[in-house]
Amino acid sequence: MKAKKEKKVLLTLRYFFPDAWRKSKAYFILSAVNVVIEAARPFVSIIILPLLLDALIAPVKDVPLICLYGALTVLLTIILSLLNSVLSVHLEKYEDFFQNSSAKALSRRCMEIDFALTEDKAALDQIHKAREGLGWSGGVHRIANRFFGAISDGLKIFGTIGVMAVSAPWLLVIVGVLVLLSAVFNKKKNDVDVREFSRMSKIDRVFAYLCRDMEDFRYGKDIRLFGAQNMMLEKASKEIERLKDYWQSLYRMKLPFIILDIIVTALRDFGTYLYLGILAITGRITIGIFSQLVSAAGTLANALQSVISKCQEIAALCSYAYEVVKFMEYPPCLEKGTKKIADIKGKHTIEFRNVGFSYPGSGVKVLQNVSLVLHSGEKISLVGLNGAGKTTFVKLLCRLYDPDEGEILLDGVNIREYDYDEYMELFSVVFQDFRLLSFSVNDNILLGSEDDGTVDSLLEKVGLREKVDSLPQGGGTPMFRDFEKEGTELSGGEQQKLAIARALYKDAAVVILDEPTAALDPVAEYEIYRQFDQLVGGKTAVYISHRLSSCKFCDRIAVFEEGTVKESGTHDQLLRREGLYSKMFTAQAQYYI
Repeated sequence: MKAKKEKKVLLTLRYFFPDAWRKSKAYFILSAVNVVIEAARPFVSIIILPLLLDALIAPVKDVPLICLYGALTVLLTIILSLLNSVLSVHLEKYEDFFQNSSAKALSRRCMEIDFALTEDKAALDQIHKAREGLGWSGGVHRIANRFFGAISDGLKIFGTIGVMAVSAPWLLVIVGVLVLLSAVFNKKKNDVDVREFSRMSKIDRVFAYLCRDMEDFRYGKDIRLFGAQNMMLEKASKEIERLKDYWQSLYRMKLPFIILDIIVTALRDFGTYLYLGILAITGRITIGIFSQLVSAAGTLANALQSVISKCQEIAALCSYAYEVVKFMEYPPCLEKGTKKIADIKGKHTIEFRNVGFSYPGSGVKVLQNVSLVLHSGEKISLVGLNGAGKTTFVKLLCRLYDPDEGEILLDGVNIREYDYDEYMELFSVVFQDFRLLSFSVNDNILLGSEDDGTVDSLLEKVGLREKVDSLPQGGGTPMFRDFEKEGTELSGGEQQKLAIARALYKDAAVVILDEPTAALDPVAEYEIYRQFDQLVGGKTAVYISHRLSSCKFCDRIAVFEEGTVKESGTHDQLLRREGLYSKMFTAQAQYYI
């Protein structure tokens, strides 16, 4: 167990400190300077104050010497305290810098992990633990503060031991034994905190979810219309009670060690004064030395207790921060190859060969024995009832998941062998649950790329040009009002058109529309699909829609039923077969004839 804790500390320091050094070498240099200043402060009184006291009680008063000792004590104390305060305040400014940098790294990692992990409970729990761990640990600054503080305390220990060993060696035993005993009780308290951290993290996650949903205006309509306020508040109240019970339980577990620590501290002070009092009464030390040893004993006790406490606290903080390390090193669930794609923008054939798939932990076959070939330049439509596996097919095609059975081939090679990022460049997708960002209209299309002059023409082609031109800042107008009151709230259909413009801008070899036009009426949807079909030109295109009239212009239609492809052919061929497609088309057509 001890080795495991030490390993956590080393791995955490090895992760955080080199990265912090690269970001700000000045932080560590100033911290090292502050270590020396902090260590020197107590020795002003330990060294000079005894001389001042002995000079004051001497039979013959040397006034100039007394003034010198007094001036040195005041001046050095002021200088060291001032330097220490200035450096400490300056170093505190780095706390937010390092925390924000770590939070940014966490966010980047969330965007980089395999998509399948975003729906995996263990991975989601680890993400939450990482965020909680970063907050509880205080990140780089708090760990570094304790680390450098321990070094400063170590210097104080060596200095005070030297002073005490000359005049009162047994005082070292009294202080040392009782401080070590106090350290044991502090360790017990820290162990309770670390042990209970996981339990608190789970409770806090539920409470954070409830608060987030109650404050999220996207849920506003449903909460109001269905009167969900009381239910949400009641659940939040229960979680508050659970959190209160947690903290009360935590305090009860720590209370015995707190009481024992107070008793040990009292015994340490009593033993110190008793021993030194005997030495002073018997004339073995002067009043000045008595004062020096009392000050040194207090400094040694505090430094010993502090260095042990800081080491224990570093271990505890690193245990929290280690959750960040675990997430940053979370193992991938997809096999990544290195094979390069010869011509990303060129012609490619993709084949599903006997593919089967179940979502992790579900145990339910969503796809089974799916075999389908997507030829270069082909326009194919995927149709079927809800839950037939169409969207799952697209997720596997885009390699957001890997199949459990069978294989997917690109130009005859298993897609697992290709470079993952290159393979992703083949696809431009608009999912049904697409998301737009609270940035400008243009940013939502470009996503960090430079405008090559096609944005305006794309807006024209998807029917958004007039709308965007009418906005206060045109294409620079922010989407939504999360950050800017001048932000625009596009309708559902307009947002879908913007998402389609974004997909077209990527200019990928394969374009996919996974029913993103559900908010449009059938005529508008058909026009979007027809225009989109013209815009993609000779690219491979995959369409998913419940409105089968939008599939008539496709080269081929694949009909999904019960997780497999039951029918495949052109619109006319499938109508003549009088299978599922024919029934679905006839059922929809009656509403428009």
